[in-house]
Amino acid sequence: MLSKRTKYALNALLHLAKARNEGPLSAADLAVRAGVPHKFLEAILVDLRNAGLITSKRGRSGGHTLRKAPKEIHMAEVIRLFDGAIGLVRCVTHNYYERCEECVDERTCGIRDVFVEVREATVRMLKKATLADVIKREDRLGGSS
Repeated sequence: MLSKRTKYALNALLHLAKARNEGPLSAADLAVRAGVPHKFLEAILVDLRNAGLITSKRGRSGGHTLRKAPKEIHMAEVIRLFDGAIGLVRCVTHNYYERCEECVDERTCGIRDVFVEVREATVRMLKKATLADVIKREDRLGGSS
């Protein structure tokens, strides 16, 4: 399950992508558009900036913008940033690997084999789902906001 922090980050990035032609958005404006509590969003924006996904500029004409094109920011990247591993069990993850205590032999573990497949399919789908793709889906579904 995605954390609230990850969902808020995805919504904020989506609204920054939609507003690319408007110029920088203030945190306050972005909070309203994305439906995210302002204080919570400010901490998320720091993490997004540190990860190189957005740029931030102070001052009257400042605000936040995407650093990358919407087609270059995929959901897997954001999920990993805020929630860590995508795999449902640690023994199938790359960056967060931990051996299962009850496992006798990972090489022959049928349960692990199933979750390797689930992880691979999930990562493939999440990497395919970019901000640009999400905007296209919203347009197709009639939910352009």
